[in-house]
Amino acid sequence: MLGAGLATFAQLYAPQGVLPLIAVDLGIDASRASLSISAATAGLAVSVVPWSLIADRIGRVQAMRFALVAATLLGLAMPWCPWFELLIVIRILEGVALGGIPGIAVAYLSEEVSPMHAAVAAGTYVAGTTIGGLIGRLVAAPIADATNWRFGVFSAAVLAAFATIVFFAITPPPRGFQPRKASVREVSQAALSHMANPRLLVLYGQGFLLMGGFVATYNYLTFRLEAPPFLIPVGRASLLFLAYLAGTITSRIAGDLIMRIGRQKVLLGAIGVMITGLLITLATSMAWVVIGLVVLTGGFFGAHSVASGWSGVRAETHRAQSTSLYNLWYYTGSSVFGYLGGIAWVHFSWPGVVSMVGVLAVVAAGWVWLSPKD
Repeated sequence: MLGAGLATFAQLYAPQGVLPLIAVDLGIDASRASLSISAATAGLAVSVVPWSLIADRIGRVQAMRFALVAATLLGLAMPWCPWFELLIVIRILEGVALGGIPGIAVAYLSEEVSPMHAAVAAGTYVAGTTIGGLIGRLVAAPIADATNWRFGVFSAAVLAAFATIVFFAITPPPRGFQPRKASVREVSQAALSHMANPRLLVLYGQGFLLMGGFVATYNYLTFRLEAPPFLIPVGRASLLFLAYLAGTITSRIAGDLIMRIGRQKVLLGAIGVMITGLLITLATSMAWVVIGLVVLTGGFFGAHSVASGWSGVRAETHRAQSTSLYNLWYYTGSSVFGYLGGIAWVHFSWPGVVSMVGVLAVVAAGWVWLSPKD
């Protein structure tokens, strides 16, 4: 699962660290450049539920293998697109392929790991995805600075190809699930049933709101740091993605805390940490911006590991569809607010982005606070 997470998220977010270079090279503004991220996450969002149907029919591991191969081939081709419009089409298709990993992974873990350790397993998987996202960005940006953004993003895709090989080589055969002939009608009914359940809907809302704000923060922070008073090159700015390591730690810590104080308290605490870090990034000192980003990132991934794992546990039946719905709303939020953050940036600069993300986090926390209790 570490190999799958690395392959998926290295490809998905590699362009994020080089958005300013994409904007200059293709002659577009910041909000249009961010569509290279939003297009992929939109494709991922619409594909997670169909992938859950495929996984029911052919098996979890086999479905993830198909997804990784298709995504890697598209990822290797995408950087060489001569036109922005074609690039966006390929990014959408790449996102559709990548939907086979987050849409299945948590359900796969919940079936293969004992319920007592399901929260820790989900936290460990999320920790693996943070490493993938971090490595993809750290590989792409420095190489892009030395050459151009196309070579940078291609290098991340090559890395993802190696991670895909690792996944093929060492993933053990599943023992907790047998493929079955699930119908489109059955999956659709399960999805509608989950969406009508307020206990699950609040968790899907967490993914939508928090992920939207998180992606907007990272999308436009690179534009802020490239401008006065910071004037930091893209390659150096990419080092800020090391803040993802905070998420690697907190996602696992959140899994441990759940067993002591409960999911709701851990989720609310993580959102509070995220808001605190967001406010710190308003500082004009680079040191404080870094501190704020680390705190925000740790809070976000703590919240995400709780909500994503909870979406599988709370669903009494059709768990793959529940985790897929969580991911649908999670990546829909990334696409929607990743783009809207660009409008906030263009008109109101960094305080505008912070205001938008802060409102999203407060609404998410309020929803958890007022939601039905387990």
